[in-house]
Amino acid sequence: MADLKFKLNPVDEKQERTYRKGSKYDPILDAFINSKEPLSTIAVEGKDPNYLRTQLNKRIVSRKLTVKVSVVNNTLYLEV
Repeated sequence: MADLKFKLNPVDEKQERTYRKGSKYDPILDAFINSKEPLSTIAVEGKDPNYLRTQLNKRIVSRKLTVKVSVVNNTLYLEV
């Protein structure tokens, strides 16, 4: 059997796990809310509008917002 080479390092404590706060889609919702516009279209390069609708809806529910998201003719709309 081959020898296994390893190095054991003692530590005083474990590092804490870091978590993302919020979502990468929160800035989209924040920009829409701050714009004070009742209806806007959103396009994100490289992202399908239906995928974005799903992700934004998750954030809307999580944040308890009153924003509506819809996709019509492959265009994503945000409305109050």
